[in-house]
Amino acid sequence: MSFYVTTPIYYVNAQPHLGHAYTSIAADVMARHMRQRGEDVFFLTGTDEHGEPVALAAERLGVTPRELADTNAARFEALMPRLNVSNDFFIRTSDPRHVARVQEVMQRIHDNGHTYLGTYEGWYCPRCADFRTENEIAEGNTCPIHHIPLLREQEENWFFRLSTFQEPLERLFAERPDFVGPPARYNEALAFLRSGLRDVSLSRGKFTWGVPVTWDPSHVFYVWFDALLNYYTALGFAREGEDLTDRFWPPTYHLIGKDILKFHAVYWPAILMAAGLDLPQREYVHGYLLLDGEKMSKSLGNVLDPFEVMERFGTDALRYYCFREVSFGQDGSVSTTGFEARYESELANDYGNLASRTLAMVARYRDGHVPEVATDAALAADFAGLEAEVAELLDRAELSQALEAIWVRVRRLNRYVEERAPWRLARDPDGAERLDETLASLLEGLRVVTVLLHPYMPATVEKLLDALGQPSLAYAGTSFADHGWSGTVAPIEPLFPKR
Repeated sequence: MSFYVTTPIYYVNAQPHLGHAYTSIAADVMARHMRQRGEDVFFLTGTDEHGEPVALAAERLGVTPRELADTNAARFEALMPRLNVSNDFFIRTSDPRHVARVQEVMQRIHDNGHTYLGTYEGWYCPRCADFRTENEIAEGNTCPIHHIPLLREQEENWFFRLSTFQEPLERLFAERPDFVGPPARYNEALAFLRSGLRDVSLSRGKFTWGVPVTWDPSHVFYVWFDALLNYYTALGFAREGEDLTDRFWPPTYHLIGKDILKFHAVYWPAILMAAGLDLPQREYVHGYLLLDGEKMSKSLGNVLDPFEVMERFGTDALRYYCFREVSFGQDGSVSTTGFEARYESELANDYGNLASRTLAMVARYRDGHVPEVATDAALAADFAGLEAEVAELLDRAELSQALEAIWVRVRRLNRYVEERAPWRLARDPDGAERLDETLASLLEGLRVVTVLLHPYMPATVEKLLDALGQPSLAYAGTSFADHGWSGTVAPIEPLFPKR
């Protein structure tokens, strides 16, 4: 079975920030989890390099759009391995191979009769690269996202007959209530749809930084038509000499932020219908990471630098924090203080200390040898169904809920240490059997939560699995006590040293 997950492609008008890291890590968690389950996975991310926002940013800096795109695309690409993100391909929309496939699909849409030449007049946000409807305009005739005055634009454009797809899209939403998640975002997309669709600009005639329109080279495609098609075009050239389209299309999940909901939930399926292509299975819309009550935004200047966060706390701490502090799918505030609190209480104490003292006690009381005894049935009952629960939650893109399910068991293991008090059993002449059972149960419980935590904290998990004498990326056998042990375990340095 194939699993194809995408992030939105990121604008290159400025450097990456924590908001970009957030979506990329989320997709990586899902991709790594599905690889654990033996699925055939393809994970795509990349950069959106055309359009007015990039051209304006380049003009302000005194460079060409190509120079700005090359500089910042390299920064986004460098962010992925720094985040330990396992994407299979990084697409750039200035890639000539993408350009050619965009033109091929858009020509098909034109040939199918879904375009026409007309004049557009309306309010436009140059940073969003979006014409705003009356109900999308903030006080003072400003953009609700960027808080800048909107521009009144009038120009001759090619149009896409979006209104033609009013009824097909209504049927889509009626027949597939899980097409957009979480439910609040489904309702938001449906409300936009029910407000009535109007035809939208397909091209811009005032700009040259974009993909030329094949049937009218004096225009370039409006950036959203170019950008949305990346999910399809990438499969044609992501692997040298191989077309992956039949293998992975349609996507299993598009992960996006809520600010681009209408483009993905309404425009995108209409574009695919017009081109005769299959629709994605699901779109999951996450909220904003907020700083001082505002969405983190390059143009607003209120960003947390993920590189600085990783330097201080480590990459896995960042990956963990993203889905503990804010429930994935909702808006939520983040801060350096929040990082410090989660790091100390949960990573260093709950998990790191559990690992350190479990391995230390096996080394001290059994010379590192794993007791070959049955595990505690009562503790095993607390882990029953955990693997299936986590899989079910991640199938619904409920990343925070899946992490909480695992963390409930991390806390349970810590309570088990206190309940059993192995240090007292070690002093009790009649406590040897109970000590063996306790240590074996702790090791097995630690293995189970560690394997399930791999998608969230892969580097930490690899280090701990090595100390446990378990195979690298131990995907199989996450059910309690079904794995079997042999050999010895080794003490480990603190996984999350106190800062």
